[in-house]
Amino acid sequence: MDFKTFNFHSSIAAGISAAGYETPTPIQRKAIPAVLKGHDIMGLAQTGTGKTAAFVLPILERLMDGGRGYVRALIVAPTRELAEQINDNIGTLGRKTGIRSMSIYGGVNIKPQIAKVKRGVEVIVACPGRLLDHLNQKTVSLSRLEILVLDEADHMFDMGFFPDIKRIIKQVPKQRQNLLFSATMPREILHLAREVLVDPVTVQIGITAPAETVSHAVYPVAHHLKTKLLLELLKHTTTESVLIFTRTKHRAKRIGEQLIKQGFKAASIQGNLSQNKRQEALSGFRDGTYQVLVATDIAARGIDVSGVSHVINYDIPDTPDAYIHRIGRTGRAASTGDAFTLVTDDDVSMVRAIEKVLGSSIKSKAIDDFDYEVPAPKNNREFKRPPRKPTTRRKPPQRQATSGAKRGGPASTGGSGSGKPRRSAGAGKPSAASKTRRGGNFRSNKRSD
Repeated sequence: MDFKTFNFHSSIAAGISAAGYETPTPIQRKAIPAVLKGHDIMGLAQTGTGKTAAFVLPILERLMDGGRGYVRALIVAPTRELAEQINDNIGTLGRKTGIRSMSIYGGVNIKPQIAKVKRGVEVIVACPGRLLDHLNQKTVSLSRLEILVLDEADHMFDMGFFPDIKRIIKQVPKQRQNLLFSATMPREILHLAREVLVDPVTVQIGITAPAETVSHAVYPVAHHLKTKLLLELLKHTTTESVLIFTRTKHRAKRIGEQLIKQGFKAASIQGNLSQNKRQEALSGFRDGTYQVLVATDIAARGIDVSGVSHVINYDIPDTPDAYIHRIGRTGRAASTGDAFTLVTDDDVSMVRAIEKVLGSSIKSKAIDDFDYEVPAPKNNREFKRPPRKPTTRRKPPQRQATSGAKRGGPASTGGSGSGKPRRSAGAGKPSAASKTRRGGNFRSNKRSD
């Protein structure tokens, strides 16, 4: 079977050829015909299975007919990187169609986005937070939307985007085609699917375990020796490109810095970076400028890089599903890949849970000539955050004494004659600001991509 079977418009067929696509992946074979027929889709597939083309190609086919210059398809994604990646795919596959698309996400100036929407686009790929900004400002209209895609729904749930998703859904037409894709199916995703999808076709591709082309290994090590072991592992392993996962943003940054000091072509990607820095690191990893990329789970959402030879879990993930998603970035398209996980005594139960999902035990390995018996330092400063610069508080202005006090007499009491200072209006009652400082309601400014 090849892509000619789907009988795409000649302009789309040209994009498929330009992208180098020859044989459809399993999810493309199953999903594309159903989407072309107008069915709602529940797609269960990991990153790297070809799911983006599975919805982009039939969307392009549908948009070849009908009006231009207004938003007809909306694809919602959890992160900037994934939104950019999907938009790039639309640009490649639809290069001959004249269909215009754009990505919308936070962390960048909103004005160029507004200007591009005004010029007219048919497809928007958006992160929830910034899309809501546009909807609230009425700079984006979804009143004529025909297709809604929710990609990586489980990750949008993990990142706290479900309230935003529901607000977005309220602003789109009831009559529309809905496509929902997720690598896992927790209860919350199932509830969302029931709310959004109408009589959906379910397409499920290999979500229970990583690709069979991936080899797994764990490397037991003490906490304080993890970085030293990582460096030795990289020195003793023949790698092409390596993706390293950490649990925290600060750790990703510090490990990236240490790898650079050791001579590795490395970069880190984490939420505190500006969009330009994140894009530079990701582009450098794709084109080979960087051999090693260190990332947190959230920052790595949507990283789709072919040729990743190794995934290394510096920190073991919190769930087996997260492990599967991380490992899905290697061993793609019949290529082989390796997944290494550094584990401590605290990680034993999670290793067992992962093995249960894999259906087999994971081989435990050690590096020859590595000293595993080095005692922990009394004060481990490896990931200690640098001290904050001291801030100097401005001294409050001193209240000037009244003329009576200057002369040595009693201060004015407002003419009460009692000799006691008059209590000003509202004295003794906490102000609204002080109530807030003492534990009133603070709205957390959670970053929204």
